[in-house]
Amino acid sequence: MNLNNEKKFWGYRRADGRVGVRNHVLILPTITCATQAAKQITEMVQGTVSFIHQHGCAQVGIDYDQTFRTYVGMGANPNVYGVIVLGLGCETHQARSVAGELKKTGKPVEVVSIQDHGGTLGAIAEGSKIAAKMVQDASAQMRELCDFTELIIGTECGGSDACSGLSANPAVGVVSDMVVDHGGTAILAETTELIGAEHLLAQRAVDDRTSKRVYEVIGAMENRAINMGVDIRTGNPSPGNIKGGLSSLEEKSLGASNKSGSSPLQEVINYAEIPSKKGLVWMDTPGHDIEQLTGMVAGGAQIVLFTTGRGTPTGSPIAPVIKISTNTGLFEKMTDNIDLNAGTIIEGKESIESVGQNIFDEIEMVASGKLTKSEILKQYDFGIWRIGPTF
Repeated sequence: MNLNNEKKFWGYRRADGRVGVRNHVLILPTITCATQAAKQITEMVQGTVSFIHQHGCAQVGIDYDQTFRTYVGMGANPNVYGVIVLGLGCETHQARSVAGELKKTGKPVEVVSIQDHGGTLGAIAEGSKIAAKMVQDASAQMRELCDFTELIIGTECGGSDACSGLSANPAVGVVSDMVVDHGGTAILAETTELIGAEHLLAQRAVDDRTSKRVYEVIGAMENRAINMGVDIRTGNPSPGNIKGGLSSLEEKSLGASNKSGSSPLQEVINYAEIPSKKGLVWMDTPGHDIEQLTGMVAGGAQIVLFTTGRGTPTGSPIAPVIKISTNTGLFEKMTDNIDLNAGTIIEGKESIESVGQNIFDEIEMVASGKLTKSEILKQYDFGIWRIGPTF
């Protein structure tokens, strides 16, 4: 632990200047047809990670752009040492196009095509051979002492309960402010779960343009439901939220917004975009846990704080996810999945500030190499927010 007020961690410096807290070799399938081959490469070669998805073909317009941006963002995340882009060959999202963008980061990037390499077995063999060399090269890179100014921390809540807005979420808000005070960036997401609390965030915007953008993204999310002819409240709060004591979307939103702390809102960015400013940033994402997690990681988040009152095993193939329970009963019941307990706030044993400090200290240790429980269990979740139909 660093003894002075300026927090440090041991990270991996990348060619583009950014810093990773992990040193993964990513097998990145650009099409759903290639996901199983990618998975088999990761099973064969230690030190590699991948993910399963259903995207990559028959997508057009802004939906194509968002999926492409997410692929590139995952590979460009500083937690990734190098990337093998694995494609089928005839898909819409061409592996070579994704690789071309990734090469701009300066990290090692290779392309393998199932069609060009004679089928699945040939592609697995070629990908495994390249991956083995890349992993060995990655293992030779040493961590170096880095400032917290290098960190982007994602924040989210899933499986919320009546304690979320009283314990874990405000504690994460304390951490968000601490990260910002140390020169880092904190991402707030879950646009769906901020409906009803948007005015509180708009008041903290650094300028009129950002304040206006807050209302725009909330309005767009509401209009999607209206245009579909559905009531957004049939999905939010979820049955688990209601069973956990939440009465309405507004109550859930007021609790969710507590994760943002009290720092000024610097900007509102699109899904899977990298923040252009340091400080508190709002990323426009849906409320779906995996989709928002993926968006923040694609946007460069090296670590994600995830609060839960009902319990979830959620993790990421690239970024360590620190799980924080809102109540002690959950922490004791799902100790395999939960890293920290904020239920002590409800019990009156700890303050919001002291639990926030505990989480902040955990970030320092995780950034320097401590594994989270989702990493240990290989909980590699991935899902892209689809905003258009498949053609």
